[in-house]
Amino acid sequence: MEIIIVGCGKVGTTLAERLSAEGHNLVMIDLLSQKLNNIQNSLDVMGIEGNGASYNILIEAGVETADLLIAVTGADELNLLCCLIAKKAGHCQTIARVRNPLYNQEVNFIKESLGLTMIINPELAAASEIARLLRFPSAIKIDTFAKGRVELLKFKICPEFHLDGMKVLEISSKLKCDILICAVERGEDVFIPNGAFELKDNDLVSIIGSPQNSANFFRKIGIVIHPVKNTMIIGGGTIAHYLAKRLLDTGIRVRIIENNKERCKYLSDQLPEASIIYGDGTNQSLLLEEGLSQTESFVALTNLDEENILLALFAKKHSPAKTIAKVNRLAFTDIIDSLDIGSVIYPKYITADYILQYVRAAQNSIGSNVETLYKILDDRAEALEFSVHEESPVTGIPLAQLDLRDNLLVCCINRNGSIRIPRGQDTIQVGDTVIVVTSVTGLGDIRDILKGK
Repeated sequence: MEIIIVGCGKVGTTLAERLSAEGHNLVMIDLLSQKLNNIQNSLDVMGIEGNGASYNILIEAGVETADLLIAVTGADELNLLCCLIAKKAGHCQTIARVRNPLYNQEVNFIKESLGLTMIINPELAAASEIARLLRFPSAIKIDTFAKGRVELLKFKICPEFHLDGMKVLEISSKLKCDILICAVERGEDVFIPNGAFELKDNDLVSIIGSPQNSANFFRKIGIVIHPVKNTMIIGGGTIAHYLAKRLLDTGIRVRIIENNKERCKYLSDQLPEASIIYGDGTNQSLLLEEGLSQTESFVALTNLDEENILLALFAKKHSPAKTIAKVNRLAFTDIIDSLDIGSVIYPKYITADYILQYVRAAQNSIGSNVETLYKILDDRAEALEFSVHEESPVTGIPLAQLDLRDNLLVCCINRNGSIRIPRGQDTIQVGDTVIVVTSVTGLGDIRDILKGK
């Protein structure tokens, strides 16, 4: 596809890396030549210095023949204007990043009025992911499929779970749980396991199943599954605003520590049920005075990645809380993942996954669409949900008879709202949505699960 990206910040750069890796032709627009030079030095993209809302700049970028324009500058209004002008100057699809909570209340009106294909809100998406984790605090990461009917949950195997040495095929029979183990991380290695694969203590395991069946599995191995009752949030930015509102609506008590007095006043007005504390969230004495040792969850959302990581480590030391840290810029994911800091949220990756999902779907044949897509296992694998619209070489044939790609699992079939973990004699039918986990990246159509496709 011919794609124009306006804005070379964190999200724009991450998008360029992902889309370039999939072979799309990219044109990047930014006001700062240094940002363009940095991205052109590492990726095969064309750079144009200028204002992405300028008609002449967009014409120079090829908007008249482009398939898609993505506006991810730091200003909501500029992103919307870029998309509006692109719609008038060409015939491309448009995606805008819109972050302001005020606009979020009017998102459907804005989308329909301006003819936008999609509006992306990284902060809201990050808040939603954090809220899911606080609902199921034992999980390190949770991704959802089939409109919430299926979840992909990642957790660490501890000795007290008594799973060490157990084979994957024994899980269902011994524990009587209808879940599927679909990925295992062991040190630097990543596995898409078959039934004979043996689990080990300290493995990071991803399971897939309905929320009820997943909860039943965790209950049987002795993991606490009840949601948290209270949370302490450090940093009162946009993610904190969205998160606090969502948690308060579900009855979770919220305490926010913010070091900007004006922001504290704003949050007090917007979130009257939350406790807003004006103070330095990195002050250890303040954290302990405000009840860190008793809190059930701790979320570090300051503007500094290093602060968030250190805060999470401090909370781990002084509290039994579920800890979550936001990371925006730091690239040392392998080092971060090796630290015992609970869950780490990367807003730019969440946004990139949403947009990549749309791009894959737009490229597909009529036969199927990518409904949901997540990069998992540190970007070394993907979890995809396909919607099957017509007969194809994969439909009506038992899975055991399909010549599936290596390192690929058909994990779940959603048929008219009924969720099933498939066995060898199950078949894919027209109208199903099918969830696949694979280390083979770039799948765009359900037929791509077969060898030779």
